[in-house]
Amino acid sequence: MASTFTQLHYHCVWSTKNRQPLISQNIEKSVWAILGATAKAHGMRLAVAGGIENHVHVLLEIPKTLSVSEAMKRLKGGSSNSINEKSLTGSGRFGWQDGCAAFTVSASRHDEVRHYIENQREHHRKLSFEDELVAFLERHRVDFDPKYLWG
Repeated sequence: MASTFTQLHYHCVWSTKNRQPLISQNIEKSVWAILGATAKAHGMRLAVAGGIENHVHVLLEIPKTLSVSEAMKRLKGGSSNSINEKSLTGSGRFGWQDGCAAFTVSASRHDEVRHYIENQREHHRKLSFEDELVAFLERHRVDFDPKYLWG
């Protein structure tokens, strides 16, 4: 084959620093827009972002030249810098947690994942972020030690 063809889509989830409720409804659209602009600046494509006060979900296309960890480093670092430069959270300093969870998404499941991300507020009326993440890890058969999950 003369070329390499990829379609690398991920559902990524991470929290604010110490799971603090920093993303109010007043600023969430600005935060999602910043995530989109940051992704674009680094050659990624953000299909959708959503979340609630203490965490975010994104459906992200990552180019074959970037590892997931490098993509997350660029997306989280660049977006937190922009959020702080714009003082979106007031006088407090905004930051993301160190790690993330990332799950591959096939093209046939894009609509389902998009719907899930767009309806985070409704979803979290019934389920905490902590319970949601554990359920994701278990459903995707990701090995984890609960004592190291929340660092």
